[in-house]
Amino acid sequence: MIEYFAANLWQFWALAAIVCVILELTSGDFFILCFAIGALVTAVVSALGVGFYGQLAVFVVASLLSLFFVRPRLAKALHGKRRERLSNADALMGRIGRVSEAIEQGGYGRVAIDGDDWKAVSADGEYIPLGQNVRVVGRESIILTVEKA
Repeated sequence: MIEYFAANLWQFWALAAIVCVILELTSGDFFILCFAIGALVTAVVSALGVGFYGQLAVFVVASLLSLFFVRPRLAKALHGKRRERLSNADALMGRIGRVSEAIEQGGYGRVAIDGDDWKAVSADGEYIPLGQNVRVVGRESIILTVEKA
């Protein structure tokens, strides 16, 4: 069994590349993708007959080059120049939505933003009718604070 793996080490590197790509899909940070690139390059080099220590060296070099050259370009292309990436409810601040259930005076209602429906309260406590456009000005847990837009 060990002889088989030693003779076909490229399969190990190809499997490592696939696993790294799958793990990258859960993070979206392009960090693990650099190791997938390193493993893929090493799989090709391994298939050409380079020894084990040569393969390790190729993996390390290819992964480091990917970290320094590929990752910054991918991150810039995806995330732009912003350093801070907002997610979940924090990304809703300042967004415009439409009231899907009237917000009662001093009470709650619902606001639809990009297909998601959120529980909402009026910033000044006044009634906001169904269909009114509103802007998100704050949030407390999963309850948005909105004002008329």
